[in-house]
Amino acid sequence: MNTRLLGIDHGENRIGLAISDQLGSFAHPYRTLQAGVHVIDQIRTIVRNEQIGKIVIGLPKNMDGTLGLSAAKAKSFSERLAQAIPDITILLWDERLTTLEAQRVLHTAGKNTRQSKKMIDQVAAQILLQNYMDSLQYDGSRTSETDRRI
Repeated sequence: MNTRLLGIDHGENRIGLAISDQLGSFAHPYRTLQAGVHVIDQIRTIVRNEQIGKIVIGLPKNMDGTLGLSAAKAKSFSERLAQAIPDITILLWDERLTTLEAQRVLHTAGKNTRQSKKMIDQVAAQILLQNYMDSLQYDGSRTSETDRRI
């Protein structure tokens, strides 16, 4: 792989980003963006500057696997992003419990709630992107049933 992957944890107010290494083996927290009218342009710039070849957006499913309002918002965001960056593959990936896992990781690293707030969305994006990349190692390069190509 000679391009990177971008993981996105889409939220109402903040959007956490994570980026893979060139080999697509490890995800790293990257940045938190404020949701708003310019966020698509900011992501487009990041895609260009960081040589992103694929975007993985978290799909917040309910614990029973159904889709709620947050999932609908993530889907709508992914569709707007696909229109703005048509030459990039965009996948939706099940992100259940990634924010909870991110809170646990940051707490274990000694971060209090105030310190965690600055990074929680990036770490959640890192966890969902790492989960996606790990699944590729187990499944070859086949996409999971929870993926949805835009």
